[in-house]
Amino acid sequence: MCKADAIWPARLRRVVRAALRHWGWPDLVETAELLLSELATNALRYGNGNDVGVRLYLSGGKFVMEVRDGSSQRPVLRHAAHTEKNGRGLFLVDAMADAWGVSEDGTRTWCSLSLRPAPGDVMQPTAVSAPVTREWSTSLPPTANSVRLACVDTRTRLTQLQWNGNIHGASEIVRRLMANALEQGVDDHGQDLRLRLAITETGELLTEVSDANPSFPGVSADEGRRGRGLWEVRQLGAHVTWYMLPGGGKTVQARVKAGEVPV
Repeated sequence: MCKADAIWPARLRRVVRAALRHWGWPDLVETAELLLSELATNALRYGNGNDVGVRLYLSGGKFVMEVRDGSSQRPVLRHAAHTEKNGRGLFLVDAMADAWGVSEDGTRTWCSLSLRPAPGDVMQPTAVSAPVTREWSTSLPPTANSVRLACVDTRTRLTQLQWNGNIHGASEIVRRLMANALEQGVDDHGQDLRLRLAITETGELLTEVSDANPSFPGVSADEGRRGRGLWEVRQLGAHVTWYMLPGGGKTVQARVKAGEVPV
C-alpha cells in the first residue's frame, strides 16, 4: 500500500466517528472505527479496482459500513500466524462485527453493528446528582506510574473522607478510568490528567477523570484489539457518563453507591 493510500484509514475513522455522534450512537464509535479501518485497509491493499468507495448508513436497527474496491476477487477469511504482520483484517471483522459479508459480484465487503444499547449503557451527558458533601482532587502527569499513584491516593483519600463503600472496588474503577484516559485521551501536548473523588449527601461516590482530548478516539487498526476501559468500568457496577469542559477536553464520570462495587 502506497503512502497516499495509507492516510485514508485514519481519515475514515474520523468520518465514522462524526457520523455516529451525529446519529446519536457514540457508544459504537470505538468498534466502528476499528472495523472500517480493517475493511478499508483490506480494500486498499488487495483490491485491484480503480478506486475505493465507502458507504455508511443505518438500516433495520443496524449500522452498516460498506467498502467497495471494484475487484471481483472475493476476500477470504484467514488466520494469520503469530509471526505475520498482516492478514488479520477479516479475522477481526468476523470477531467484532455482528454480521459481515461480501456482495454477489465480490466488489463490496460490508459489516454491521446492532443498535441495541443496554439501559444506561450509552455514554450520555452527566446528569445532576445529589449535592456533594466531601471531595478531593489532584492533577497527575500522563504517565503509566500515575495510574498506580491514583489507585494509592484513592484508597487513602476515601478512607479519610469516610466513604462507607467498597474502597478496593473504587480503586479498581479509578485504575481503569486512568488507564483509559492515558491510552485514548492524552493529546499531543501531554497535558496532565485530573482525578476527582466526590461523595454526595446520599452516599454516592463520583469518580471523575478529566483529560484534554474532547473526543473518544478509537483504537488504531494495527493494534488488533478493542478499547475496553469504559466497558470494564460498567462491568464493575458503575454508571458511566461524561461532560465537556468549558476550556476544552472532557470529564468521564463513574458513579456508584456504597456497596454496589463488587470485590
